[in-house]
Formats: sequence, C-alpha cells, structure tokens
Amino acid sequence: MEKRSNKYYLTLSLKEYANGETAPAKELGMQFDNHDEIFSIIEKIKDKNIFQDPNEAAQFALGLKLFSEIKLKHRKNPLFDELNEVFPVFMKKLKSL
Repeated sequence: MEKRSNKYYLTLSLKEYANGETAPAKELGMQFDNHDEIFSIIEKIKDKNIFQDPNEAAQFALGLKLFSEIKLKHRKNPLFDELNEVFPVFMKKLKSL
C-alpha cells in the first residue's frame, strides 16, 4: 500500500537581478508531493527563532523539506552516502532546539 502524501504546487519567479536590473518574465512552476505538512513546519521553524529574519526561517524550512524528501526517496543513491550518516543527527538537533 502506497503511503499518502500532501500535494503542493510551488511557483518560483525571478524578479530582479543582483545588479538591480529588472528580470524578464521568468517563472518555474512545479507540483510535488511531501509526506509532511510544510506550512506547519515553516511555522515551527519560525517559532524556534533560529534565524532573526522570519523569511530566512521560511526559506530554510522549505529548502530543507524539498531536499530531504528527495534524499529520502533516493536514499540508496551513492550521492547521499555521506549525508545518510549525518543527516539524522542534524535533524535530531534541529528538532531538539
């Protein structure tokens, strides 16, 4: 039986280049599944006050969840060999804060 996942749609838009020039209309939209409810995780990370900026907390939480879901799905991929040892330690530390 397949485990059910939450379904998300994410839109990424480039608004301005580092040199200050306005970027041409460029967007990437993607649908993805994640076993966690990401909005509640974003709020938990914000509440932990790990970062002073709530936007950085949201970026961190979203990036971590996108990355960790792919790592979990492909845990036997040799690319993740070193991370498979330390990632659980990192996650326990994060959750204990």
